[in-house]
Amino acid sequence: MKKKNIYYWSPHLTEIATSKAVINSAYSINRYSNDYSAKIIDAGGEFKKKIDEIKLKKINLIRLYRFNYISFLPKFGKFLSRLSFCIIFILSFFRLRDLLVKKNPDFLIIHLITSLPIILFNIFNFNTKCILRISGYPYFGKVRLFLWRILLKKIYIVTCPTFATYEYLKSLNIVPIEKLKILYDPIISVNEINNLKNQKKQFNHHNFIIAIGRLTKQKNFIFLISCFREINKNYPDLKLLIFGSGEQKNHMQKKILEYSLKDEIILLPFTKNIYPYLKDANCFVLTSLWEDPGFVLLEAAFCRTFIISSNCPNGPKEIVKKNKAGFVYEMSDKKDFLDKFKLFMSMPDIEKLKYKKNALKTSSKFTLFSHYSELNKILL
Repeated sequence: MKKKNIYYWSPHLTEIATSKAVINSAYSINRYSNDYSAKIIDAGGEFKKKIDEIKLKKINLIRLYRFNYISFLPKFGKFLSRLSFCIIFILSFFRLRDLLVKKNPDFLIIHLITSLPIILFNIFNFNTKCILRISGYPYFGKVRLFLWRILLKKIYIVTCPTFATYEYLKSLNIVPIEKLKILYDPIISVNEINNLKNQKKQFNHHNFIIAIGRLTKQKNFIFLISCFREINKNYPDLKLLIFGSGEQKNHMQKKILEYSLKDEIILLPFTKNIYPYLKDANCFVLTSLWEDPGFVLLEAAFCRTFIISSNCPNGPKEIVKKNKAGFVYEMSDKKDFLDKFKLFMSMPDIEKLKYKKNALKTSSKFTLFSHYSELNKILL
């Protein structure tokens, strides 16, 4: 029997967790399903850095352009990044339309720059069913809310990465309740992480805490640097490793120098294999202003790393606080963060182990097979 085709759409400018979710979701379909075949659309080279992984996982990549133009577009800054999104929108409009007409996939799952396929489905009549995957915590102004209520009528299903987001979208009444589903991200590849976390670290640090993510306002790393200034007074041998790249790097470096912490806070670039650092860290710290659900949060949980997280919407409250899988502090509350950190440092290892076990259990909802099982129900 001929397999049904599922295409994934997720253009992006920088290394983000969503691209990993797309690859893992497509891989889970191809690995576990006898009924479906998954392919990823590459709008203009956004998956170039992931090509080895895509080939290893035997996922077909459909290129709209042979020229990787996205690598030349501006990546950072509110205005410039939006300009880049507009360029991708314009250059992809007819090519994506023609692809859907010619190849006629059974499903198109859209993650990022979703406005383009949503508009296409409202202008043209495709046989393809479009599934909107909510990536990250959604914010709605009055205009966006009005447009979504109109445009989402042509969407087959809307999936949410957390229960909190599901409840939020349900309250907005933007799509019929039967179109709204919870679908946890495929973050945990059990065999892959177990193999990678035992590899040798490139940077040989001991006695450290770790933070990971794009160096943007969302991740709130300036707050973390300010907090670590106080932590260093009580724990002078402790290091803070921050992995990532982004527009706030210079600002962060200035703050580190201002606080005379250049030997204590170490900024490290995006690292493909972060798991050895998570495994060896004293704890993982998430200071974000919003996450949904927070990929690295779950990777830390699976690596049995103690978690200290802000109570930002939506993932940490649902994943950590509800399941007693770590400590949660009031977002951007310095005193509460320092109190929680002090409590963590004074806690016996046997107590820490209870939290780690709860976190590991929670991460099982986000494995590739769990994701496939739930997605398969949606596709039926």
